[in-house]
Amino acid sequence: MSTANTPDEFQGFARALTPRLFRTALLMSGDWHLAEDLVQTALGKIFSSWSRVRRADSPEAYAHTVLMRTYISHRRLRRSSEHPVAALPEHASSGPDSALRVTLLAALAELPPRDRAVVVLRYWEDRSVEETASVLGMTKGSVRNRSSRALARLRRTIGDGQDSIAVH
Repeated sequence: MSTANTPDEFQGFARALTPRLFRTALLMSGDWHLAEDLVQTALGKIFSSWSRVRRADSPEAYAHTVLMRTYISHRRLRRSSEHPVAALPEHASSGPDSALRVTLLAALAELPPRDRAVVVLRYWEDRSVEETASVLGMTKGSVRNRSSRALARLRRTIGDGQDSIAVH
């Protein structure tokens, strides 16, 4: 493919993948605006090396890896300057499970960044242990260990009354 088509090719790739990247970023960050920033940053990094990325076995997996690493770097850099707030801003209800969803997202926000990344990839994105390990640059055993610990912590945070968090 010629270099003249590279921007068009990337634009098509980005347009198709942005909704999934945004959903993952929103689940990771819990903040709409930060999620947009994370996706933009990840897409910028991907574009700068697009000639290599487009030849990868799975450009989509590469994009998710870049997004996860961008999120983890962001959390590491801003750990001391940002503080969570007690109350979430009001949003319109999206359905009968909105209270559980808000509770789960709040509990998810309390997890360390790597544990949160494991939970989001494994259970929200429904990825295998191997895929999760590959995206996060971890061993399969580390993914299993972190997911087990993170789910136990989520259960403690949410309470025993919620049986909806299950290990796959």
